[in-house]
Order: sequence, then structure tokens, then C-alpha cells
Amino acid sequence: MTTFSFAPATREAARARIGLQGPAGSGKTKTALRLAEGLAQGGQIGLADTERGSALKYAPVPGRPELGGHAFGHLPMDRHDPRDLIEVVRAAEAANLAVLIVDSWSHFWNGRGGLLEIVEEAGSQKGAGGTFGGWRTGNPIEQEMLDALLNFRGHLIVTMRTKGDYVIEGKKVTKVGVKAVQREGAEYELDVVMDMVEGTATVTKTRYEPLNGQVIHHPGEDVAEMILEQLGQGVDPVQVIVDELTGEGLTYERALELHGRARARNLLATGQMHPVSGEPTTLGDLIREYGQAVKPAATPVTTGQTTPPAPPAAQPNGEEWTGPSAHSLPDAEASAPAVRRSAVPEEPSVTPVTAPQMRMMHALFNKLAVTGRDDRLRATSIIIGRRVTSANELTLAEAQTLLDSLNLYSDREPSEFAAMVQGLEAEAEASWAAEDVPAA
Repeated sequence: MTTFSFAPATREAARARIGLQGPAGSGKTKTALRLAEGLAQGGQIGLADTERGSALKYAPVPGRPELGGHAFGHLPMDRHDPRDLIEVVRAAEAANLAVLIVDSWSHFWNGRGGLLEIVEEAGSQKGAGGTFGGWRTGNPIEQEMLDALLNFRGHLIVTMRTKGDYVIEGKKVTKVGVKAVQREGAEYELDVVMDMVEGTATVTKTRYEPLNGQVIHHPGEDVAEMILEQLGQGVDPVQVIVDELTGEGLTYERALELHGRARARNLLATGQMHPVSGEPTTLGDLIREYGQAVKPAATPVTTGQTTPPAPPAAQPNGEEWTGPSAHSLPDAEASAPAVRRSAVPEEPSVTPVTAPQMRMMHALFNKLAVTGRDDRLRATSIIIGRRVTSANELTLAEAQTLLDSLNLYSDREPSEFAAMVQGLEAEAEASWAAEDVPAA
């Protein structure tokens, strides 16, 4: 008798399965390459090209790095038999590709040698029973193709062409949307499906909650990072914050920044074991505890003062003043601004970066020839004055500061912007190094 048992489920072994669908020229191939670079994390990318070499337009130009481009292995495919695609997947696994892009998957449905052609040919054989009978041949081939794609050991991105879908009621014809050129319901095999229109993606299906209902202009590394986090394979944003809290050299200002980052990403209520006591707590409470432990004493600030005066040892009644400040770390139950420890300072309002700001940042960085993700994050960190590992960590105000700087240089030579960033870098590094010095 067979014995069945359940093992704890984890996501670390899962891989992304992404579909990009849209008409010709909607940005599917470019978006696939941008997403692939984020998912690959330095690994190799392979692209099976059924579009007559169109993906080569996005490859680097030898000796012309200023023209940009994406590094990937290219495999042209003129025949679109699904069994050939199975062999491509095997070759991708043999090459240990981190990401496989199939551009486009639609050709293996209705292209030359595709599934519909196989079914038609099988059904035309004597005694086969026409198209219905032809599916007896086609269905197993399609299932083998799906099994190969979905079991691929790396991340998978497929593109699909779309066509208009119509409903006929009597003499009235109504357009009801677009339909992917693939078998009905093929999108259910994928984790994420994005409808592409002129470089803008609308997430129409997802298993990753942060992407639900998103409309993203030129999706790329940030979306890939979000997916990796959902799969448990990217940098754990909670652990990054905890590591900074418990490391040497934590300052109160840095604790404020960590609180703002956690709040912007809805992480404050995340359950966490206390690193010392082992008791259950939340990330928000942990930040407050460690932040208050390094909070400098302060006295009330009178009108006209630009910096708080040196704190006295204690107030006459033994209570410590916590003068009103725009930089007060929120306690567990935030309420009105406080002047004494018995009252609780108000939680600072932190509004995250908006989608329009993200789109504008992307466009301006491109205009300034800053195309690499690491270069963009480096410039962003220097301009806003704190280290960031993703543009998603920016607040609304920080994003506006960055946009102001980018706009200032948008009509100048890219070299001037680069020089400005280099000029600020030494100062920023000195400031960050000072933050990392352990307290005496």
C-alpha cells in the first residue's frame, strides 16, 4: 500500500513563469529582456527567436557600449514544431541558463509547423476523423511542450501576440477586448500575465500579491526584484532592516530611515523573533526599540533655534524632555506631538514613490545615458543622501528630490551629470562611513 506524506511547503525552489501579450510593436521583447536581466541576477539569458531575428535589435553593438543593449544568447527558429521547443528547453538546461525567453510562444500554436498545422495534417489522414481526430495526435504533443516549459529549472518568460476578440449579437458586432494567439486558457499555466500597450504593462493575472492590478510603464528590474522577493529568492527586505538595526553604528536618524522604508513597503506589522530575547514581536516594534535606545537626549527647542541646545542631565522633576521634532521615531501608539516622555510623538507621514514618478525617473535616466541598474541606484543613493537597493524604497519626497536633480541636467550633456554624481560621491561616502562608526 502506498504511503503519502506532506512536507512543509516553501517557495525557494519555485521559478517565475511570466507571459507578456500584446500586438506587434507593443514592447514585449524589450520588456522580456529587461525582466530577464533582473531575474537572472548575473546568470545567463537565452532567447528563442521566432520573430525573424527581431530580438537582435536589442543586443549590444561590438565596440559601441554607449548604444546600450542586453546581453543574451540568441537562437533563431524558423520552424515552430512544439517538439523543437522541447529540445530548446533541454538545451537551455544543459547550458544552465538562468532565464529562458520564448519570443514568441504564439508561433508554436499557429505558426509554420505549429500545433494547429500538426493537428490539421494528422486529421487529414485517411480514417483519422478530421480535425477532431487530429487532436488525438496534437494533444499529447502540446502537453509534452507544456511539461517541458513549466518544468524548466530556470525562470521562463514567453511572449504572445494578441488579436481583437469580438462578440456577434444579431447584426451587431462588438469588440470585447484582445485575445492571445494561443490555446484558450494558456495563461492559466503562468504566474504572471501582462498586457502590453506601447511599453506599458497592465497585470491581468498574477499569483504575486504586490503586482495585483498594477499598471507599469517599461517594467524591468524593479518588477523582477519584486517577483524574486515573492519567491523567496531575492534579498529579504525584512532581514536587511533587522541586520542594520542590530549591527554596530546604528544612529537614531538611520533608525528613522529604516522605519520609513518599512512603512512604505507595508512591513511594520511583519512578525519577527526578537534577536536577543527570542520573543515574538513585529518589525515596527523592533525598530522603535532599537531606535529609542540610540536616541539622543533633547530639550525643548525655542523659536528661532536651528539646532537643539545641549541636553541637561535631567529636568527638575526627573523627567527627560523629548522636544517636538520632525524626526521623532514613532512609539507603539502614535498620537499627538509630545514635550515629555509621558506623551508620545506623532508618527511621521511617509508616502511611497508613485508610478508616474517611477516612469519619469526611468525616462530621465535614459536621457542622461544612465542605463545600468547599479549605476542608477548609485546615483539615486548619492542624490537623496541614503543608500537604497531598489527604487521601490524611495519616498514621495525623495523621488521628487531625485527628479528635480535629473531635470536640472536633462538638457545638458550626460557627462555633466556624471561629473556631478562623482563630485557628490566622496561627500556621501564620508557621511555613510561616519554612520557606520560604532558608538563609544
